[in-house]
Amino acid sequence: MADRLYLSLWYPNFRLESLPAALAGVLRQFALVGEKRVAAASVYPINFTEAPTYQRIYRAVEHPPHFDPLAPIDLADDAADALIDAAVAEATQQLHDDMAYEFEVRWQLWIPKDREYAYNRLGIAATRYADRDDPDTDLPPLIQPEDAWHMRTHTVRILGFGPKFDSAGFEQNGQILVDFGIDTPWVPDPQLPVALPLAPNDAALDETAQIHIQQNVEKLLAFTLLVEKNCGISSRLLWTESGEPLAEKLIARLQRVH
Repeated sequence: MADRLYLSLWYPNFRLESLPAALAGVLRQFALVGEKRVAAASVYPINFTEAPTYQRIYRAVEHPPHFDPLAPIDLADDAADALIDAAVAEATQQLHDDMAYEFEVRWQLWIPKDREYAYNRLGIAATRYADRDDPDTDLPPLIQPEDAWHMRTHTVRILGFGPKFDSAGFEQNGQILVDFGIDTPWVPDPQLPVALPLAPNDAALDETAQIHIQQNVEKLLAFTLLVEKNCGISSRLLWTESGEPLAEKLIARLQRVH
């Protein structure tokens, strides 16, 4: 069953005034493994049932035909504002201890091309079957037609909490919380077509699936280690909504290929 994956971060002697710098620091580490610009920013008062007091969705950078990736990029309008420091500064102009500041960023992960999952903030799941021409997808499949997996753009939400937001929930969830979405890129549903049945209650991943899952795991661990090394945190916790340890789920799933 799909589960939601989070990374909670705590800082020593944390004060509200240090929240913008802490958010920018985590976003910079994410930019080393994902996209370098913010996709959207929102500010929520009191708790997540309230309407945001600030929200901005940045336009994607559109490259002209025959784009040269080595040529200088004109970062005008939304593109410049979407850079990490500018986006954080704008969203946190007014710091309040009962607000949460959310930044959406994106990275590419491998998933089976037969099915995708979508979750909203409250954890309600919707399943849709992917199609190569699906207009809702952020990125066309980077695969050969015979490949059962492809890379898709996934949204990650990085949130910073004021000490009084949602009854001081940051004490449990962290002063900064990284919401990776559901964990299927790292622990795929054994009922997906890429699983090869061995017995009625068991399944094994084929070699291609194992390789792609390992690449997803490496990206997740790289970001986590970058944050631990460079963001001055006092502690971190990678956890799932169900409480089941991710490491145990990964080991149990990947050992079935042997």
